[in-house]
Amino acid sequence: MAEGELSRITFAGDSLGLHQALYADGGGAYYGPQAQIVARWQSQWDRPELWLFDFHHHLFAGHTGETVTGVLGLIGLLFVISGTILWWRTRKTFKLRAWPARMSRPAIVRHHRDVGICAAPLLLLSMATGSLMIFEPIAKVVLAPWGSLEPVAAPEQMLADTSDAGTDWRAIFAAAEARFPQAAPRRLQFSGKSGEPLTLRMRQPFEWTPNGRTYLRFDPTDGRLLSVDDPATGTAAQAVQEKFYPLHAAKVGGWPWKLAITASGFVLALLGTLAVWSFWFRREDLRSKPALAARRPDPRPPRRSASPGD
Repeated sequence: MAEGELSRITFAGDSLGLHQALYADGGGAYYGPQAQIVARWQSQWDRPELWLFDFHHHLFAGHTGETVTGVLGLIGLLFVISGTILWWRTRKTFKLRAWPARMSRPAIVRHHRDVGICAAPLLLLSMATGSLMIFEPIAKVVLAPWGSLEPVAAPEQMLADTSDAGTDWRAIFAAAEARFPQAAPRRLQFSGKSGEPLTLRMRQPFEWTPNGRTYLRFDPTDGRLLSVDDPATGTAAQAVQEKFYPLHAAKVGGWPWKLAITASGFVLALLGTLAVWSFWFRREDLRSKPALAARRPDPRPPRRSASPGD
């Protein structure tokens, strides 16, 4: 795909009333309802919402960063599970506090334990869904009791050999509406390679994913429908997998779920910060106390040793 060519167009929706176009050279633009340019950028660094997403998903390191993020999610799962087991032994001393009673190591550990158990369900959900989205082989094993995650292979069809003809957009959207009259077009994806179809993503009413998981592939020249991925005909495992992203990103549940996921993120940052502080700094204080006690003079008078004549 050459520079300046479209990579994809995401159509306006409930969360964003603008069309978003992304280009092959890393640039993009927001378009209004009348196709007027509202904002334009040359790279993702010009738009905070783009580079923040890239940091969260890829750590600015592409596929390698994505793998690291998934591994961190799995490690986080182990921490939450082990912390829950440790809390169970001391559950009778539970007392919820927004901040440790004292900035001592025992008080921080108790606060970490009691606040952590309250956030544990949401943290488990966030870390599990994030890791399973990245590591599909693990997702296949976890969801195996509910069926396969493998898509049904669609019959291959030849594209029309009319490279000089323009794309018949009217025919494409008419075919999509006829195939799924209740679905909304959400994203148009361009492969950028000659001889490959373009993909239209649609969202059916039962789907949770904002851009849908209904895929229609078209011949870009004559608008002929080549294949369809319909979630309504998928397995129960695929239906569960479709819920991972909207739950992880709080795209469902309205403001209550957004607030819950946001609060769990703040709790994770608070617990992590206090844990690191108590480990590195309060630990040094504890180590220094025995040394100070050893150097402190004994206030008691020295005992008089007994003499032979006494």
